Amino acid sequence: MRLAKLRAKLRAKLPTQCHGHAQRVNRILNRVLNRILSFSVKLTRLSAPLVVVVVALGGLVMGFRVVLGVQLPLLLSVTMMAVVWAEGRDYYDLLRVGREATTREIRQAFKKLALTMHPDKNPGDSSAHDKFVEVNRAYEVLKDEDLRKKYDKYGEKGLDEQQGGRYESWNYYRYDFGIYDDDLEIITLDSGDFEAAVNSGEIWFINFYFPRCSHCHELAPTWRAFAKEMDAVIRIGAVNCGDNNHLCRRKGINSYPSLFIFRSGQKPEKYNGERSKDELVNFSMKFITTTVTQLWQGNVFSEVESAFSSGLGWLITFCSHTGDCLEPRTTQKLAGMLDGLVKVGRMDCIAEEQLCHSFHVTGGATALFPPGSSLDQKDSVLWLNTLDSKEVYTQVMNHLPDLELLTRDSFQSKLAHHRWLVSFTFGERSSTSSEYKKLQAFLRNDHIQVGRVNCITDSELCQSLYIHKPCVAVFKGLGIHDFEIHHGKDVLYNIVGFAKDSVRAHVTTLQPDNFPADRKEPWLVDFFAPWCPPCRALLPELRKASIHLAGQMKFGTLDCTIHHKLCSRYNIQAYPTTVIINGSSLHEYEGQHSADGILEFIQDLVNPSVVVLDHSSFTERVKGRAEGQIWAVDFYAPWCGPCQALMPEWRRMARLLSGQILVGSVDCQRFQSLCQSQGVRAYPEIRLYPGNARQPDRFMSYNGWHRDAQSLRTWALSSLPRATVDLTPETFSLLQSLRSWLGFSKGRFERGRSTVRLIIRSVNLLESPPTRLSDSISPYLGTRRFEHSGEPINSRDSNVIADTIRQRLQQLLPRLHSKGKDEL
Repeated sequence: MRLAKLRAKLRAKLPTQCHGHAQRVNRILNRVLNRILSFSVKLTRLSAPLVVVVVALGGLVMGFRVVLGVQLPLLLSVTMMAVVWAEGRDYYDLLRVGREATTREIRQAFKKLALTMHPDKNPGDSSAHDKFVEVNRAYEVLKDEDLRKKYDKYGEKGLDEQQGGRYESWNYYRYDFGIYDDDLEIITLDSGDFEAAVNSGEIWFINFYFPRCSHCHELAPTWRAFAKEMDAVIRIGAVNCGDNNHLCRRKGINSYPSLFIFRSGQKPEKYNGERSKDELVNFSMKFITTTVTQLWQGNVFSEVESAFSSGLGWLITFCSHTGDCLEPRTTQKLAGMLDGLVKVGRMDCIAEEQLCHSFHVTGGATALFPPGSSLDQKDSVLWLNTLDSKEVYTQVMNHLPDLELLTRDSFQSKLAHHRWLVSFTFGERSSTSSEYKKLQAFLRNDHIQVGRVNCITDSELCQSLYIHKPCVAVFKGLGIHDFEIHHGKDVLYNIVGFAKDSVRAHVTTLQPDNFPADRKEPWLVDFFAPWCPPCRALLPELRKASIHLAGQMKFGTLDCTIHHKLCSRYNIQAYPTTVIINGSSLHEYEGQHSADGILEFIQDLVNPSVVVLDHSSFTERVKGRAEGQIWAVDFYAPWCGPCQALMPEWRRMARLLSGQILVGSVDCQRFQSLCQSQGVRAYPEIRLYPGNARQPDRFMSYNGWHRDAQSLRTWALSSLPRATVDLTPETFSLLQSLRSWLGFSKGRFERGRSTVRLIIRSVNLLESPPTRLSDSISPYLGTRRFEHSGEPINSRDSNVIADTIRQRLQQLLPRLHSKGKDEL
């Protein structure tokens, strides 16, 4: 489309005499424009100055100027148009969201634009397709945490050029896209917050759906009505398996919709009943196991005193001939909603008339009795005038005592030896403040106390901790400076998950006074911004990694929105930027945002498997390699998305090839001249330099589709001298008369069915490992004892296999020399 428009503009500028040669002109224009567009694309992928492209185009244009009479300024303007199109507009501006927008906000913004900008709604607009592709590309990138981080750091240069090229019909965005995004009672979960939600201690009923599933759409109105009915009783969630395919597969979801109950520490339970609101309510109520106590003369005083002594109040509904009391299902709901905060009971005033009179009750009523309350104390008992469970819950929560107030005088002594979750507030409490009262119940078993600090009255305390806005932080019982601030969603399940993880992990919020600039021990420091979604997604992974490396490496996070100067000192230009600081040396992490990726990166720093090459070391070690020495080299650019995805796989491959092939990498952004001299045109460029030292410049490029460690290893090993001979069952019988040959069989050898390989050199040259766990590699010794299966070697490590075989051959060597040659 763009090429056709450019061609039309150029043809309009051509001299009249050129129009007669239409076919030739079109052919030349196509060649010129393709070259221009290819240069503009390279400009977005390479860090080349614009002047380089212009000079190159100048030579290109000069070659056609005589034939076409096209002026140079015109083609340069076309070039700039192509460059502008290639770069595109800012993705956040395209979707009309801020850089701190959540995934849900991005999805909602895109849906709004899709309904108005879609080409199906603009049939007369020839540019509608290009405009919508641009918006769709912005959405596809920003909804994905890894792609969003690459875009924030490198712009479009770090992305796949084909991203977002396809889109759905208008009807899809109108009816199928984001089914539950606008439902406040239904929490849309994704891969980033799913585990924190279901492990928070609350009960979750989750609907796994697929946007194109008709049954999912049929269920949606019922699921919404059910969510309204059970709101605040349990958590109602939804997972879009179209956007979270890996999460759904990991949870074993193979049909839609799939409805599961999740409880922390227990196996999920699937719902297979009728999909009606009443049946869904009945099913979910089975998991509200909190007891509603029947109170009577024989137990009421002991029950009340026991609860008061534990700091719990009582919500009692009195039922009589007159007035109203709560229905049994409502009291059961409230028991679940207030579990750990208030005990819920019923009293039958028909059977216990005198007892009810002692509570000043003569008809149906409901009242909250906080700990230590008395009927003689004015306003100490809260009498409720509603039968609605949500209204009762709200009134009870507002009436419960607030979190313990910590002041500057008590702060240090309280936090010195106990773990605390502290809410820092500035003036007015938020709408979720009353929900924070439930934190005490959720964290009681984890021995985490909960308190609050008023930063208006204790401003010096908050300033000393660099806390300038409302937040929640975990103090780990080692003093006031060993703490971690919560940067996730301000919702109960997210805060509970954070608190439980943080007290077990070893991640510290850093400030200028504890920043490890000159520490001897190694530190992993994450430079981040709280508004950055990929930053927030990385924090739980850092906690997991810190647990694995406890005592070996320390972990810290630095908020660059507060500590600007410190981040500038380390030249932090994008978030998150994760750096290993070991004395004076710095190593930036460029892998996937996962604990496994971080651990592999650190392991590789301690024991590098990939040689970092520069101009001199490349010349000396690769081009000057010894005879028989083989090198695999990755030429990459740090901003290149596929390069980043390759990095952890390249390190894994290097470990797999240890002792067989040398593995290196070249940063083409730092060593641009080296890459240009080697003819590197695109990234990543993977090359294998074979062991022929007489041809130092000879190499093979990897053109395979898969870039995982095993595929790359197989390709690299294919360059080694062939060391195997394929045997058939008939020729295998020859081994029965041999003493030291080695057989390689898949599983147990069965005559007539298996194909066996005879290894005639070093086992280090095995072309590929067994493909199943049951596969074995066996030295065939020729004796009747090992006639069919050999002697198993229970390892896939080439060095272990080689050592075992060498040992067996050394044992057999005296026997071989003692027998006559005719026996062989």
